[in-house]
Amino acid sequence: MRVAVVGATGMVGNVMLKSLEERNFPVTELIPVASEKSVGKKVSFNGKEYTVVGLQTAVDMQPDIALFSAGGDTSLAWAPKFAEAGTTVIDNSSAWRMDASKKLIVPEINADTLTAADKIIANPNCSTIQMVVALAPLHKKYQIKRLVISTYQSITGTGVKAVQQLENEYNDEKGEMAYHYPIHKNAIPHCDVFEENGYTKEEMKLVRETHKILDDRTIAITATAVRIPVVGGHSECVNIEFEKEFEVGAIRKLLRESPGVTVQDNTDTNTYPMPIYAQGKDDVFVGRIRRDLSQRNSLNMWIVSDNLRKGAATNTIQIAEYLVENGLVNIPS
Repeated sequence: MRVAVVGATGMVGNVMLKSLEERNFPVTELIPVASEKSVGKKVSFNGKEYTVVGLQTAVDMQPDIALFSAGGDTSLAWAPKFAEAGTTVIDNSSAWRMDASKKLIVPEINADTLTAADKIIANPNCSTIQMVVALAPLHKKYQIKRLVISTYQSITGTGVKAVQQLENEYNDEKGEMAYHYPIHKNAIPHCDVFEENGYTKEEMKLVRETHKILDDRTIAITATAVRIPVVGGHSECVNIEFEKEFEVGAIRKLLRESPGVTVQDNTDTNTYPMPIYAQGKDDVFVGRIRRDLSQRNSLNMWIVSDNLRKGAATNTIQIAEYLVENGLVNIPS
């Protein structure tokens, strides 16, 4: 199994390498790939050092799977070239997510739609992934009518530059700014760029991607995305209105039985999800599950997950695992 990691020297790329190791993915040859400025650098994987190569070199090596985390422009330009060479691409950027010819996959929900013909597979946005993992089983049983979403997103979603900005501000040092404003001791209601409708791209991703993944465009969705000075993961307050009646106890039971979900919900012991505990873990953590007393058939939930793990690297690798387990990629003998 020849596996290319495109963007291997970046923040998500590093987590991909770590996750591939931890999950014992059957890598027989690793091909770390990055931009020209990083070609020749070394990365460590399973106790060995590998030299970073450029994109064309990687295409010529014809990997079986390529895990992309190198930005939308790179994905648009290079994913088709890998696919033409016979490689199955799993792309972590926004490039292909809303392309009608490409599947947007969260394995716990819709991996069964994949076929061997899917050579470019889209990985959803981090904030969408963690939310739909928790919502999908509820939607199946109670039919979601409307979602009101507020996110509290880690600076790691922006990248290394944002982490450095926070560290500089914490240490009262000058440096390059990832945001228009200070992030230390602040909350910035601005994730990604603004669209003409007044919402940011991040907020609209939650709308569009949720519709596509759940295969239901009748759900009314509105979102506000906020960046906060946290490293461990994204948090989301989600208000859900169902078509059907429910019991809160039945909701908790269903979530406990759902793959990829860990319920942390005990107000007697102050048990609830927090980024500080989600960091480095692959599950989606759900708590503060309670009925919305102001609206019929409505529920509030608090959802937390490490955006670099399940929100990016882990979900990508889980897609690859599904492909291998179901014989959907050509594995050399």
